[in-house]
Amino acid sequence: MEMGQCSFVVFFSATIFSLAAVLAASTGDSDPNYIACVDECEKTGCVAAKCFQHCKFSSDGKSIDGPWEEEREKLGEKPAKYHGKWPFRRVFGIQEPVSVALSGLNLAMQFQGWVSFFILVNYKLPLRPDRKTYYEYTGLWHVYAILSMNAWLWSSVFHSRDVDITEKLDYSSAIALLGFSLILAIIRVFSVRTEAARVMVAAPLLAFVTTHILYLNFYQFDYGLNMKVCVAMGVVQILLWAIWAGVTRHPSRWKLWVVVVGGGLAGLLEIYDFPPYKGFVDAHALWHATTVPLSFLWWSFIRDDSEFRTSALIRKIK
Repeated sequence: MEMGQCSFVVFFSATIFSLAAVLAASTGDSDPNYIACVDECEKTGCVAAKCFQHCKFSSDGKSIDGPWEEEREKLGEKPAKYHGKWPFRRVFGIQEPVSVALSGLNLAMQFQGWVSFFILVNYKLPLRPDRKTYYEYTGLWHVYAILSMNAWLWSSVFHSRDVDITEKLDYSSAIALLGFSLILAIIRVFSVRTEAARVMVAAPLLAFVTTHILYLNFYQFDYGLNMKVCVAMGVVQILLWAIWAGVTRHPSRWKLWVVVVGGGLAGLLEIYDFPPYKGFVDAHALWHATTVPLSFLWWSFIRDDSEFRTSALIRKIK
């Protein structure tokens, strides 16, 4: 692998770990006045003359952070994050309308990519005598597509209304997708084709991911632990794809590089975070926007890979 490629992999890994450190706490949470405010709310259900159904939402459905941010605005202070979230302007009760719209667009991109892949491998490319596809990874990409669409669906729901159940469904869906993506990366990069070998790769990772999801949902929702697990799985698969892109002679390896590099640069949006512009567009929403073209290119690579492997297998048979 060339020196520039190695440098990028190191840079991207450092970027992810920096992101983990940044997300560990929110500046607003450390404000002594805010801490005292929350403590009073938790003990009495009221803050000064205002009372709340519970300490997350007010009786009119507005987040408790909203009135607190209004006090900051009156004092001429900049917006601050509370519980890891910026204050947003709602539209028809939707908490983060731009992120919801972009999550929905990503869902549509995943669906379009999956359908185009399905049509290609089943109706446009040659099939085996038993009517199965020549491409060895067809089933894996189908599962990947379903998990991706599920993750973006719950991302939309979570950004619409941040409550305990939607948060857990969003996180659990993302972890499941990340875990399966790692399995798929290992199998494709190392060309694992036999069922026995695939089970040996998948079984321990599936057990680990399942245990982690159950732990978060039914024992303790540990944000720090979850961040470490997700960063570890993310770094490993990024390294696998990056190294493979550097050594393979795949005709569409450039698309893989664009996705890897583009994903790394997009990660900077989460590090250099900023308050939502006009109360609507923050860095996380922009990150959602970058994943739209990257998803399109990713599915383009998958289709190219299916054509490449199908042609190679047919030539081998002949």
